[in-house]
Amino acid sequence: MKDELISVITPVYNAETYISVTIDSVMNQTYSNLEHILVDDCSSDMSETIIKKLAEKDSRIKYIKLKENSGAAVARNKGLENAKGRYIAFIDSDDIWKKEKLEKQLSFMKSNQHVFTYTNYETITVEGEIKKNNMRVPDKINYTGLLKNTAIACSTVMIDQKAIGEFRMPLVRKGQDTATWLTILRNLPYAYGMQDIMTSYRKVPGSISSNKVEALKRTWNTYYRLEKLPLHKAIYYFLFYTFNAVRKRI
Repeated sequence: MKDELISVITPVYNAETYISVTIDSVMNQTYSNLEHILVDDCSSDMSETIIKKLAEKDSRIKYIKLKENSGAAVARNKGLENAKGRYIAFIDSDDIWKKEKLEKQLSFMKSNQHVFTYTNYETITVEGEIKKNNMRVPDKINYTGLLKNTAIACSTVMIDQKAIGEFRMPLVRKGQDTATWLTILRNLPYAYGMQDIMTSYRKVPGSISSNKVEALKRTWNTYYRLEKLPLHKAIYYFLFYTFNAVRKRI
């Protein structure tokens, strides 16, 4: 069977510290039929120079620069607009993939006829040292399950776009990834988790994702304003989310 093209999408903003390591982890995948689309959200550091130098060495690296700073949702959507692959995968500009990530995940999807998958992951420090060895994800999750436990990390996702149709992320600055998974799961029974650690998720102090209060605000906004849940349901699922978030950190 002819290898399917996988389009890997990365939003980039002032990522000079880690971006070359992230790109290397994509380019060194055991599954080679891929394109890595990096969308620069008007970085003011050396990100553009670093990416363009790497692109000169490997034609699978595609660089796009936005005209103005617009946020990760717009950047990811620009990547989706330019993606040529049947399968879509995401990796953030400071995360790292295990070298077998795409090969194993695609095999998991094809052998089980899954169209939306995610994987276990580990968290690492800014220096790359393992912080928490295994963030185990549910074997499968549906719409209400995801409301209770936002277990799907963006850098672990792979989606069969031919099966579910083209999709875009909502234009919000924060939490657009979870909102996207919820939108997809409205029309899909389950997303499925692969029980292998395939991604190293870097915890950077001061980042949006590391701020606990901001995470709570972001999730509440997703439930109440984006998903438009009635107040009592928003509170119900938010309490579940908070409990699971605390449990993950114990």
